Amino acid sequence: MIKIKSPREISLMRQAGKITAAARNLAGKMVTAGTTTQEIDKAVHDFIISQGAIPTFLGYSGYPASICISVNDELIHGIPGKRVLRDGDVVSIDVGATKDGYVGDCAATYIVGGGTEEDKRLVEVTRQSFFEGMKYAREGYRVSDISHAIQEYVEANGFSVVREYVGHGVGSEMHESPEVPNYGKPGRGPRLVRGMTIAVEPMVNQGAAAIKVLPDGWTVVSADGKKTAHYENTILITSGDPEILTVFEGVCE
Repeated sequence: MIKIKSPREISLMRQAGKITAAARNLAGKMVTAGTTTQEIDKAVHDFIISQGAIPTFLGYSGYPASICISVNDELIHGIPGKRVLRDGDVVSIDVGATKDGYVGDCAATYIVGGGTEEDKRLVEVTRQSFFEGMKYAREGYRVSDISHAIQEYVEANGFSVVREYVGHGVGSEMHESPEVPNYGKPGRGPRLVRGMTIAVEPMVNQGAAAIKVLPDGWTVVSADGKKTAHYENTILITSGDPEILTVFEGVCE
């Protein structure tokens, strides 16, 4: 069942979204050569706690860290640890924070140092595909209108959309209905109505779309070993333009 949020719930989600976006911003600034992924995870954990919130991911289905940090061919759910970031690494940061019972969920991909032109294009196309999809995050459209716009943009730029993992509703739970795929034909799925809150999150491979899960049971990587990118925000469907709830000081990274 899709949960339509009340004005009070939307206000609480804005608070959670601002904390989550600030945590993502903090993590992004720490994506530098010589930093370990564990150091980033600890800093974000401490920041979220300092805001009176809870790291949503920590302990979720047994996940052992506060954020997901996925490097190069790692698409999503990378577990922070002793890995030292190096120039040229493509680093995806996925963050969730729960404040007063409501969840903010967002992600972005950063490059350590300069990066190659193709890696920069991967990151930018992934980010822009979110905004292409968001054009259809309006009352009266259907979920798959968002999905179709993302797929068209990504594939037109020569990259691949991952099928096995999708965006989702978000609210008092991190994963609510409906699912929001990043591919598909338009005009299908639930109709969007004001008060819906969804996390739209393109997951894009530089090579083929195929993926696999590593033996840790969490980390998802591209099957061909090529680089990947991930971008996500929590969106509110309104009577007009959609509202991004995971914004940092009015700026969407």
